[in-house]
Amino acid sequence: MHFQGKVWKLGDHIDTDLIIPARFLNVSDKDILAKNCFADLRPEFAGDVRKGDILVAGVNFGCGSSREHAPWAIKAAGIDVIIAKSFARIFYRNAFNIGLPILESEEAADAVEEGDRLDVDLTTGRIGVVGRDRVFQAKPVPDFMRQIILAGGLVDYVKQKARA
Repeated sequence: MHFQGKVWKLGDHIDTDLIIPARFLNVSDKDILAKNCFADLRPEFAGDVRKGDILVAGVNFGCGSSREHAPWAIKAAGIDVIIAKSFARIFYRNAFNIGLPILESEEAADAVEEGDRLDVDLTTGRIGVVGRDRVFQAKPVPDFMRQIILAGGLVDYVKQKARA
């Protein structure tokens, strides 16, 4: 699984309230969640993000409440991959459950800059900065987790397996 996109860079301890503020949690419509993703942190995000873009963040990304709305909002906004120094455990699980790939890399999170283009391979864990000859190595996403992502999330993965 291979992705390439422009970097949106965020800091440490980005909690689920910053990802999707609580006032937008009375809906499950993913288009509405996408339009309000990072509404208080980066108001320009929803209008400027493009399908295939990549989020890069610091430590403890996705801390706070266990709401699945946070990874839904990010995925619906168009982000294909999140790279962070570390993830809150519940966010980590929720992201894979909805089919949103994430990788942990302290080196990449420190070195890449807003607007860089990254080339990411989930199978090998390779993270390359396009045009800057910089490569970082993250732990590859295990095959089972890649199958969940390819299916579109855990629910769709189980449905596919039940039909097989």
